[in-house]
Formats: sequence, structure tokens, C-alpha cells
Amino acid sequence: MAHIDEVRGFISCRIGCDDTAKDVAQTVFERLLKSQKMISEITLPALVYTIARNLVNDYWRHRRAVDEYEHVIGYGICENGGEPSPESVYSISETIEILEQGIAHLSERQRTVYKLSIYKGMKVQEISQTLNLNYKSVENSLGLARKFIRSYMQARLAV
Repeated sequence: MAHIDEVRGFISCRIGCDDTAKDVAQTVFERLLKSQKMISEITLPALVYTIARNLVNDYWRHRRAVDEYEHVIGYGICENGGEPSPESVYSISETIEILEQGIAHLSERQRTVYKLSIYKGMKVQEISQTLNLNYKSVENSLGLARKFIRSYMQARLAV
């Protein structure tokens, strides 16, 4: 806890947002506490900054995907003589509504697992621990849910 401001500053200068840096710093220390690795005073700083660096990379990777998606949906990509692409026909709110309708068609377990993965950004291991389910069961449910949502969205967004 004595070094949280230092870690938060490290993250903040790479992300550029103090609120997000606070969240990421908290996640760093949560992962550190959950770590099963042997930690000594010598390895602790390297481990903390490695976790922080990886979380910052994950943040920017996620932001890039979101920005690209918002660009395609919000502004559209004009192809074939100025005709808008099928993705640009729908507004963001309509696309989210279609996604929610697709999620409603999933089984209860698939819906729960999918929402934890998409909205909370949890990994399969974290979801299996949270829901107290077998890892392979969660992995299978998430795979089926993703496959269904992908085909559902393609069918609904097709022109």
C-alpha cells in the first residue's frame, strides 16, 4: 500500500486518465494478492510493474477494438461508389439492442457466462471461480454463446 501512488502514477502517465489508472492499479494489487507465485522483496517490484504493464497493454488493446468498432458503426465505411457498408446502416443503439435480443435467446448459464465475459471482461478461469463451475463447462458455455451471438448478429445485420 505504500507504493500504490507510485504504481498509479506509472499507469496514469501511460493511460492518461486518473480514474482509469486508479481502477487498473487496484486490479494490479488484486492480482498480486491472488498470485500463487513465490514473492520476495527482490521480485515484488518487477512483478508489480509487469502486471501493471500487461494491464495497460490490455487497456489499449481493448480501446483500439472499441474505437475501430465505433468508427465502423458510427461513421460507416463507404465502399463501391459511396454505398454505405451494412454495418453502418444501424446506429450504435440499434446494434446494442440487437445484441441484447441475441443474449436473451441464450440459456441462463450461457447468458450469465457471456455477460461476465463481455461486460465485466472476466476470463474463463475467473468466471469458473466466481460461479463455482467447472472450467471446461464455462469454456464450453462461452464458446457456444459466442458462436450463437456471432451468427445471430450476422443474420440480423445482413442487408
